Amino acid sequence: MSDGIGLNIRRVVLDVDKALKVPTLIEIGAAIHNSAGVRAFNITVTEVDQETMGTSITIEGEQIDYDALVRAIESSGAVVHSLDELVAGDRIIDYVPRAR
Repeated sequence: MSDGIGLNIRRVVLDVDKALKVPTLIEIGAAIHNSAGVRAFNITVTEVDQETMGTSITIEGEQIDYDALVRAIESSGAVVHSLDELVAGDRIIDYVPRAR
């Protein structure tokens, strides 16, 4: 794990863009699958325009190496725009929206 502060990263949600044709979702999935600590992932297409496809990628596991994960995704040819959710610790806590 190379997050530098000893977190047990268990879930990350990333905003990732890719060109329409290359890399394929399968190629991005293979890069994620081969990253340290990853147990499961979900890639959802959120937006398509003339040149790019936006995705939201949810990744779960234990001791996920965030830096290596981002490098793997970007080496496949996609671009990580943001980290939209981070869950760390002994268990996964789901987001609970507050009532207004």
